[in-house]
Amino acid sequence: MTKSTPTSPLSLCLFLCLIFSLPFQASTSPTTEAQALVKWKNCLSPPPPPPSLSSWSLTDITHLCNWTGIACNDGGSVSEINLSSSSLNGTLNALDVPSFPNLTYFNVHDNNLEGPIPSSIGNLSQLRCLDLGGNFFEGAIPRSIGQLRKLEKLDLRVNELTSSIPSELGLCSNLTYLTLGMNSIYGELPLSLSNLVRLSDFRAWDNGLSGELLPDFFTNWTELVHLDLADNLIYGQIPPEIGRLTKLNFFNMENNSLSGTIPPEIGNLTSLTLLDLSMNQLCGEVPETVSRLANLQWISLFMNNFSGGIPRDFGKYIPSLSDVDFSKNSFTGELPPDLCSGFALQYLSIKENNFTGPLPNCLKNCLRLKVVSLGHNQFTADITRAFGVCPNLVFIRLSNNRFVGNLTAQWGECTNLTNIQIDGNKISGHIPPELGKLSQLRVLTLYNNELTGKIPDEMGNLGELFNLNLSNNHLAGDIPISLGNLSKLNYLDLSKNALSGSIPKELANCINLLSLNLNNNSLSGVIPPELGKLFMLQILLDLSHNSLVGSIPSNLGKLTKLENLNLSHNSFSGTIPATLTNLVSLISIDLSYNELTGVVPMLFIGNSGLCGNVTGLSPCGTSSKSTNHRKKFLVGVSVGVCCLLLLATLIAVILALWCRKKLLDEKQEIKRLKEHEKFEQIIWERLGKFTFSDIAKATNDFREEYCIGKGGFGSVYKAVLLNASESGNIPAVNCQSFENEIRVLTEVRHRNVIKLHGFCSKRGCIYLVYEFVERGSLAKVLYGGTGAAELDWGTRVKIVQGVAHAIAYLHHNRSPPIVHRDITLNNILLESDLEPRLSDFGIARLLNSGSSNWTTVARSYRYMAPELAITMRVTNKCDVYSFGIVALEIMMGKHPGDLLSSLSMTKTSTISEDPNLLLKDVLDPRLPPPTGQRAEKVVFIIMAALACTRTCPDSRPTMHFVARELSARA
Repeated sequence: MTKSTPTSPLSLCLFLCLIFSLPFQASTSPTTEAQALVKWKNCLSPPPPPPSLSSWSLTDITHLCNWTGIACNDGGSVSEINLSSSSLNGTLNALDVPSFPNLTYFNVHDNNLEGPIPSSIGNLSQLRCLDLGGNFFEGAIPRSIGQLRKLEKLDLRVNELTSSIPSELGLCSNLTYLTLGMNSIYGELPLSLSNLVRLSDFRAWDNGLSGELLPDFFTNWTELVHLDLADNLIYGQIPPEIGRLTKLNFFNMENNSLSGTIPPEIGNLTSLTLLDLSMNQLCGEVPETVSRLANLQWISLFMNNFSGGIPRDFGKYIPSLSDVDFSKNSFTGELPPDLCSGFALQYLSIKENNFTGPLPNCLKNCLRLKVVSLGHNQFTADITRAFGVCPNLVFIRLSNNRFVGNLTAQWGECTNLTNIQIDGNKISGHIPPELGKLSQLRVLTLYNNELTGKIPDEMGNLGELFNLNLSNNHLAGDIPISLGNLSKLNYLDLSKNALSGSIPKELANCINLLSLNLNNNSLSGVIPPELGKLFMLQILLDLSHNSLVGSIPSNLGKLTKLENLNLSHNSFSGTIPATLTNLVSLISIDLSYNELTGVVPMLFIGNSGLCGNVTGLSPCGTSSKSTNHRKKFLVGVSVGVCCLLLLATLIAVILALWCRKKLLDEKQEIKRLKEHEKFEQIIWERLGKFTFSDIAKATNDFREEYCIGKGGFGSVYKAVLLNASESGNIPAVNCQSFENEIRVLTEVRHRNVIKLHGFCSKRGCIYLVYEFVERGSLAKVLYGGTGAAELDWGTRVKIVQGVAHAIAYLHHNRSPPIVHRDITLNNILLESDLEPRLSDFGIARLLNSGSSNWTTVARSYRYMAPELAITMRVTNKCDVYSFGIVALEIMMGKHPGDLLSSLSMTKTSTISEDPNLLLKDVLDPRLPPPTGQRAEKVVFIIMAALACTRTCPDSRPTMHFVARELSARA
């Protein structure tokens, strides 16, 4: 036996250091992991757990690694949990995260999980992929995520996360993929993110991120390939350091607040395929270096403040350039001669600038060209030489330029055209009959030109035509009978020409007409009685300033939807048909300057033969001297005097009772005011910003000249006040209850919900104070003169998504939930950047669970859920229905009542089930049909909207589900 040598303290220390320096592998038991998984499964809601987790059972622990969505490492420990699209409901709260020390992959993408992301997620030290996207997680991103030092992919998109990006995220130095899009994250980008030197994919679109793009990000993110920060609040300039991202191929900063110029260093991004800087505040000239971006396919500088010309070499060395959007800037000069030299160009929009001169010759050879929008510039090209035969051309808009020349027969060879807008130019000559070959044409507007000759009979071949406007030209001859073949026509305007002959009765076959305008021509003959069959006619019937004769057909009384009727300045005779009183939708009517006779219910000036009890007209019957008339007159006077005496007696009795009641009411009012004295104070989200007297002074005590509109809840003033009651009394509701409601509404925080700053009660009226939204209502923009052009498919998708998220927030993120009850196009306001804001909470109510919520009928009948009209009971499914109507109206460009009626009559619930109805027939024809990914988004919105308008409330989806699906599909 040998004698052992004593161990020195130094040797022991070195030994311990060696032990602790060895890789540490946490030990875990498969039983512990299985128990943790089963416990979480049993806590998912609603029970029972989804069938996809049926294999998760404690009686089968030996096959843990074969459970659905579970994978193990070589040691039998769980290393992957992949449950994407598994219909999971519930939270992560019951998942014992520390039980999985060897987990490297955790994916629950596209489920219905909610609640906060647990901070214990930071214990997964081996995690390389964390995908929680497409759920309903809320609250802040936990700071403990910074402990995941091996994390390579983090996907948190399409949730309801709030607060800012934690600075600790910068500690995840191995991160290569980071997406935070479509949440409510706000605040600045932490400078610590510049530590993510391996980051190659960063997507944080559609949040509330603010702050500047700091040079450090671009100095260190040299591996970045995909950068998407669209739809945020990022401001400042694009730093020159952007030029260091030489691997970047996708750069999207759309819809932010960037200013300054584009740095010349942008030309270093030679791998770039997409550059989108649209809807910012960038200015100056586009640098010459953009001509170096040889791989560029898509460039959008839409809606900025750029000036100067486009670099002359732009496009010359970019063979794959397919999409160019320079519209809504202040560009000048001529277009680059080689803009489309690569012949890959499919989309060209440069509308609303100050471009001049001829068009590039290469446009004639762009065989792939689909969309051309050059409106509102100063081009002076000869239209006959500007374009060749473009077989793929779908949409062309050359409106409001200075184009000259003739429309030639070659336009009839562009057989895929759906939209031709060449109005507001100096086009002369005849309309070529060859246009009748364009079987897909839906919009043809040639108004405000110098066209002559006849309207070709071939126009009647355009069976898909939706809008035909040839007004304000020099067209002559008869209106072609063949126009009666256009059964899909909604708008027909042939006004301000030299058309002659009679109005064809065949126009009555255009059963979908909403507006018919034939004024200021030389039409003669009578109004065809058949026009009374145009039951859909709603916007306008204008036959004024012609030479029409005969009587006004009584059949016009069948046009019960008509809002504007003008038959003035003709030679109509006879009496005004009594059936015109059936026109219950009329807003204006003008029968002046005709030869009408007889009794009139209202004054129509300029008709010498009219009589009636109206100032300026002779009383009817004064020329008759017969005794019979005198007797009738005396009897009438006697009966009238008796009726007046009886009425006076009744009024005296009513006044006496009213005075007595008034005294009692005054006593009650004094008592009520004393009890609720504090209700006279202003409530703000942060007290004391300004006072009621300040607002009253700013509007000169609410004078009429400060009123900018009236809504269902009162009058809107430019000082951004909504007067809730025009009467002298506060509505008979419990003041404390109303005060509590308003307090809740002032706490609403969502980018797509208008901000309610507060309210006050003063002088017996209730005042609500909102922020001012610049563009006004969506209805005003959609139906305005440039609505279709301004609201392209991408913008409409964005508006629908924003409204969906706003309603989902009110329904599912407020306690108690808020039901709006009056969601219409008029109550959706648009900011200057066309971002939607849901407004008008005048009739909104807080929905307490278990309570009965009854209501009086709102004024917006066309958006009201069918069950509300019957039961008067409010649920959040009423808002879902209204949203569906609004979404359809945005996509269709008109109210979808006829579509829903058609589906109802055919007993179908979707377009796909109706063999006679195609989606292309439903979409707004003022825009070219969407293609590619935009088409997929539009299709899904239509289908989701139809689901929301189902008759049975229980079969409609929740707004939570709709908002999430719209975002996920986008």
